[in-house]
Amino acid sequence: MSINVHSHAFAGNPLLSKFSFSGHPLPPSSALEALNAKIGLPNTHSYPSLSFKVLPFKNGRLLASSEASSPPIWHLGWLGLDDLRVIFDKSGAQLSVDSLVYLNSSAEDDAVYWAIDVSAEVIELGSKTGLRFVELRTLMVATDWSDLQAMGSLAIAGHAKALLEWHNVSRFCGHCGEKTVPMEAGRRKQCSNGSCKKRIYPRVDPVVIMLVIDRENDRALLAKRPMRLHRLYTCLSALGSIAW
Repeated sequence: MSINVHSHAFAGNPLLSKFSFSGHPLPPSSALEALNAKIGLPNTHSYPSLSFKVLPFKNGRLLASSEASSPPIWHLGWLGLDDLRVIFDKSGAQLSVDSLVYLNSSAEDDAVYWAIDVSAEVIELGSKTGLRFVELRTLMVATDWSDLQAMGSLAIAGHAKALLEWHNVSRFCGHCGEKTVPMEAGRRKQCSNGSCKKRIYPRVDPVVIMLVIDRENDRALLAKRPMRLHRLYTCLSALGSIAW
């Protein structure tokens, strides 16, 4: 399998404006308005042409499918909003606007992309055969890094997982302890305490990543943890913190 050493495994998200060449993305406020119309009201006249695609996660694993080929080719398990609502109804769960996190939009297919954490729900996929929840690292190892489309899908999945994990660990205000509520289609959170109203944004952890090379012998030093997948080797890395 060939590897493009100039690209990171989770870089190059095609839904982000920096990498998108299909026009300006839909602002979070407009995306949320369209979602409210689709879920809460039978009438969707505000954005009739938009399609909604949702990527579910369960216990940190994302929904994906694979083709019966060698090696197997996998795809993200995007569900339509109507399909997701049917699955929730059959499982006795309630689909709410606040449970969805906005990823971005694409003018190429006139779609709005969302992610949702269904860890707390008993979700049955029913007739959606071939779909299952898998570890993101498993997909990373199985991805052909020379396939730009597959790498873009991997970046979208990494972005979605990071946002959902941040939502999970920021359910309460670090200043007063009250519950937080999602704002701007899940792009930020805010304390529900009227006297606090602290705004909370996704955190960014600074890291140092290095590749130790032996120029004379054309070699590189990689590391592997004992509990990691047998094919997974990484560069040397560490978190950077002002407290260290």
